[in-house]
Amino acid sequence: MLKRVLIANRGEIALRVLRACREMDIETVAVYSEADAEALHVQLATQSVCIGPARAADSYLNQDALLTVAKATGCDGLHPGYGFLSENADFADACAREGITFVGPSGDTIRKAGSKSAARELMKAAGVPVTPGSDGPVDTVEAALAAAERVGYPVLLKASAGGGGRGIRRCDGPEALPAAYAEAKAEAKACFGDDEMYLEKLVLRPRHIEFQVLADRFGNVIHLGDRDCSVQRRNQKLMEEAPARCLTPELRTAMGQAAVRAARAVGYENAGTVEFLLDADGEHFYFMEMNTRIQVEHGVTELITGVDLVRQQLRIASGLSLDMTQVDVHLEGHALECRINAEDPAKNFQPCPGQVSFLHFPGGAGVRVDSCLYNGCTLSPYYDSMAAKLLVHAPTRLEAIRKMRRCLEEFALEGFPTNAELSYQILYHPTFVRGGCTTAFLDENLPQLLDFNRRLSESEGEA
Repeated sequence: MLKRVLIANRGEIALRVLRACREMDIETVAVYSEADAEALHVQLATQSVCIGPARAADSYLNQDALLTVAKATGCDGLHPGYGFLSENADFADACAREGITFVGPSGDTIRKAGSKSAARELMKAAGVPVTPGSDGPVDTVEAALAAAERVGYPVLLKASAGGGGRGIRRCDGPEALPAAYAEAKAEAKACFGDDEMYLEKLVLRPRHIEFQVLADRFGNVIHLGDRDCSVQRRNQKLMEEAPARCLTPELRTAMGQAAVRAARAVGYENAGTVEFLLDADGEHFYFMEMNTRIQVEHGVTELITGVDLVRQQLRIASGLSLDMTQVDVHLEGHALECRINAEDPAKNFQPCPGQVSFLHFPGGAGVRVDSCLYNGCTLSPYYDSMAAKLLVHAPTRLEAIRKMRRCLEEFALEGFPTNAELSYQILYHPTFVRGGCTTAFLDENLPQLLDFNRRLSESEGEA
């Protein structure tokens, strides 16, 4: 087993990895920027080292600094978490050169899966359905126009190295494509350092379904069921649940098998996620992308399977084979997650970080909270605005919804605005309760939901 792991991240995922390591008797080295000196993961790690100023480029994205600390502190492993360098193939290669085990797939695998255009071609060869689109990247506006004409509008322009909803533009006709192409390329270059683009047919009103996979170095690959991540804004997920209510047993089996084939196609090792779009008729699904890291929403899968995914990551990285087969995976009950972000939905979701003046998290049976916040701490403006993840598990979906409503009623965070009230209203919306949300749900219903919140706030103020 790994003996000492450097956690190359911050926030709740750093804390999540730290806890798994502690339970496995693995020592931890936390790194932190000057802005995170009082962070919870810094206080709880075996050892902590400052690696630079607040800007991520000067700290959490500084590969040389991370590797220097890992070597100086005697780490034999490095866990990248999610975001930052977690899907950086060059960083995975650099760890390998230094004799440090990267807790994730190899650099070559990250490159195969990370280039969305290249991954599409691998999936087609493996018999995994993909949406109609360009044959490889589109290097010019003219190539994009030709591909769009062939597959038919509307289309999506997408960054090959993209993720997190960035580097994506919708085009409903040829007149809008040149400007959208330039914008998407510029955003991709700024966010990922790579402006390669590809194009695919836009699946209207789809559901966003993803499958968690685990794979070891001995060729064993399994999936741990599905998650429905359709409630999102600007391609950023807001709520996730498992299992997806919209899948029949037959479709779940077919998609799970496709996810395993996808992982095999790129020679995958460790924990990863295969994301699909399910079309409006609920019968046809298409490969969207593969995330070569632990996902933000991994907790809902843990709740319905009883499998600790970070523990599995560390076992696989240590060279152990999977301790389960596909027949050992059973989905029990229903899990739901709400991401609580420090943002103001009434002001176009403007980030609103600040100091926590009062904090109370919900509890009770079947309730889990993943957060790095505590009373008096500061949510930094330099990084992601996520403040907490509230997760619940119950025997049925309706019971899980009711439990999450109760948790949001108990949740209290003073010091800055959050989207908690918006999440609460979503849980009462008939479309959500029926399990009918598509990726268009929030855009279609946001004015109504925000108006309800506004009227609620006004009535509370009058009272």
